[in-house]
Order: sequence, then structure tokens, then C-alpha cells
Amino acid sequence: MAVDFDQKGPFAVVKINRPDARNAVNGEVARGIEEAVDRIEADDSIWVGILTGEPPVFCAGADLKEINAGNAAALNTERGGFAGFVQRERTKPFIAAVDGPALAGGTEIVLACDLVVASTNATFGIPEVKRSLVAAAGGLFRLPRKIPFNIAMELALTGDPISAELAHHHGLVNRLCEPGKALETATELAEQICANAPVAVRESRKVLLEATHAPDEVGWRMSIEGMAKAMSSEDFKEGLTAFIEKRPPQWKGR
Repeated sequence: MAVDFDQKGPFAVVKINRPDARNAVNGEVARGIEEAVDRIEADDSIWVGILTGEPPVFCAGADLKEINAGNAAALNTERGGFAGFVQRERTKPFIAAVDGPALAGGTEIVLACDLVVASTNATFGIPEVKRSLVAAAGGLFRLPRKIPFNIAMELALTGDPISAELAHHHGLVNRLCEPGKALETATELAEQICANAPVAVRESRKVLLEATHAPDEVGWRMSIEGMAKAMSSEDFKEGLTAFIEKRPPQWKGR
């Protein structure tokens, strides 16, 4: 299997497992990631996804041998785009756990996640120009939304990577950790998220993604709609009851 799936309570770990090919994306990886996202989205018991790669590399991007053989289309899925992920519409948050290089399409997969945990072994970059290619899986417009514009421009035009420390400094990385600890640290972050009401988490994520760069009236409307959905969920009463009874809430995720 090129992609492993491991549910751990209310979150699931999705791992790209092609270490001999530096976890490069081929058709099997793209289909595997899309199937994992489908599984997470459909299961009320799974609230968060963690996407990682078998060390020592997170993902080297597209499998250039496949592209050279004329199979570039196989690296995309109809709903998810590249790697079955970068264009995939989701309701549940994903954390990238990066413990090694995430380059080209690997960085673009990271940019499609909601949160990023990286070890000091990680590097990020979009080196497509070095191979007469263009970063067409979201990197050229998502990267300058995450880090300063001029830094993103430098990465795009030079093709050179940046360290995890610099990515953390500029806000791309949420949590920086020691080598070998990315998945463990991402798990801790997932557990923090899973302590909260899943419907409220999903609605909050939606407002942040869709309203941050929209006019205020959009933000107000979406915030009110999100509150209404959270209050109409089965978990709403449980949240208040648990607070009053001074105990941890028992969420159902619906």
C-alpha cells in the first residue's frame, strides 16, 4: 500500500508510504489519499486527519518518472486534484506532520492542510522552475497567503527551499519540534482539537477559510450561520451540561 490509514480514536493518521521513491506522488498515492479523505469525511467518529510521510522524507512532490512517461494526469483525481488532496473540499481539519523535506508538490500538499507541525529536519520549497515546470498545485497562490509576499516570490523564482525554522518564523509552521517528533507533536495538537465540539470546530474552520479575505458582511453572515449549526447539533446541550457538571464533555461529533 502506498498510503497507510490508521485511526486512533477521534483522529486518523494518513501516511504516504513510498520511502524508496522519497514518497513521491504517483497514481496509487493520489487515489490512496483521496480514499482516506473520503473515509474521514464520512465517519462521524473521526474528527481530525493527520497527513504525514514515511521518514526520512515527507514528500518530494510529483513522481517525475511518471510525468516523463506521459502519465501526469494519473497524479490527479477528479475531485482532489494533485495527490487527490490539494483541491479536495473538506469539512474536517487536517494537520501536516512534516519530518523531512516537503518539496514541490510536497509543499503544495502541506499548504492544503489546515495546520502544520514540522521538525527541524523539514524543509519547504517549490523548485519547479529548476525543471522547467510551474508549481501548479496551489503553491504559487497559497504560499504568499501564508508567508510574506517577497519571501514567497523568492522561493518561486529561485526554486531554493527554506528551513523549518524560517518557515516557523514566517508563520507557515504552527509548531516546531525535534527530529523524529513531528507525528507525536501533531498527535498532541490533534488531541487538543478533539477535546472540543467537532461541529463547532468544523464551522469555525469554514468561517476562517471563506471569510478571512471576504467583506465583513460575509464574515458576519457566516459566523451567525455557523453558530446556528453548532447550537442545533446534538453536542450543543452536552457542552453546556458538561460545563455545569464540571466534567469533560462526551462529544458525538454530530
